[in-house]
Amino acid sequence: MRDNQKRVSAAADPAPQAAAAAPPDASALNFATPTEFVELPSKGRHYPEGHPLRGQDTIEIKFMTARDEDILTSPTLLKKGLAIDRFLQNVIVNKMINIDTLLSGDKNAILVSSRINGFGADYTTKFSCPGCQSVVENSFDLSALGAVDGSDFGEYNVRPTGSGTYVITLPKTKAEVEVRLLTSKDENELAMSMQQKKKRKTLETNLTDQLRKIVVSANGVTDQRALYQFIMGLPAFDSRYLRGAYLKATPSVDMKQDFTCENCGFEQEVDIPMTVDFFWSNK
Repeated sequence: MRDNQKRVSAAADPAPQAAAAAPPDASALNFATPTEFVELPSKGRHYPEGHPLRGQDTIEIKFMTARDEDILTSPTLLKKGLAIDRFLQNVIVNKMINIDTLLSGDKNAILVSSRINGFGADYTTKFSCPGCQSVVENSFDLSALGAVDGSDFGEYNVRPTGSGTYVITLPKTKAEVEVRLLTSKDENELAMSMQQKKKRKTLETNLTDQLRKIVVSANGVTDQRALYQFIMGLPAFDSRYLRGAYLKATPSVDMKQDFTCENCGFEQEVDIPMTVDFFWSNK
């Protein structure tokens, strides 16, 4: 009887047990990816009416994430030449912006800012010294880069049309040539054409291919066949003048920085090479 009473008492007064641990709050891992506003070298002046960047000084981008690193180092995307565009699609906040329509100078500004927020401003890479041709390693400070807005034409005879294009008067033929700025799509097509010609081991025509992309008209003529003949027969002096004037009129990031070769002592401003190291940490 006493044993039964003990069992009933034990059931009625159970020993206190430790409270179950509360599950971790997953919301603590939910945070918004930081963003920044990148100044556009073009200041939105050269985009057509209706384009999201028309008249815009800046573009909002997200900071690089681990997912972006996967995109930039994907062997499949790199082989197809799609890594950079996929990356841009991911970091640009306004999804109404078509990557193909980005002006090349604005695209470079976004890439430089993304490199800085992802891996820092110090960019160490290897390239050939222009003086002794030896392969050297050099560090560049990306935070010191400036921008050119394409308004200083120097000695070139250039006039803006007001519709995003320029008219360049050539010194030898006196031809009035209207040019437009290259877009991301144009650059990709030129790069693909160059690769295909290398594979086929055919004559590379990089200079005339670029001119065919940028020339809109010559002396008012817009027929593509006529423009092709004009470009192919253009005197070399005028061809160089046209390319130089185009560079002066192109808003972009100034990718030049001082360089001193440790091997030969060569000193000069050089174009910072955007190699495969550009989007990978060297630390």
